[in-house]
Amino acid sequence: MVSMNAFPRPPLDGLKRQLRETRSRSEATRDAFLRQTYTLPREAARVKAREWFELYPKAAYWTSVESWRLLPGDEVEFTMRRLPSAD
Repeated sequence: MVSMNAFPRPPLDGLKRQLRETRSRSEATRDAFLRQTYTLPREAARVKAREWFELYPKAAYWTSVESWRLLPGDEVEFTMRRLPSAD
């Protein structure tokens, strides 16, 4: 029977290089949007979303509700997204 220690460990240089390249690409392709996540009761969440749309109009800032989910106790966790400035 051959021991597992008899085999040399494979070189990890290629894997390390691939990880570095993938991470640098993902950092370079991040978007310019600003995001804010809130956890509020349902009615307060609606008010907060309306505030964002009033302060940062969709046409100028591309404001949107990026994601949302309902939590127990009638709370909503949601993320608002907008551009940092309008042209």
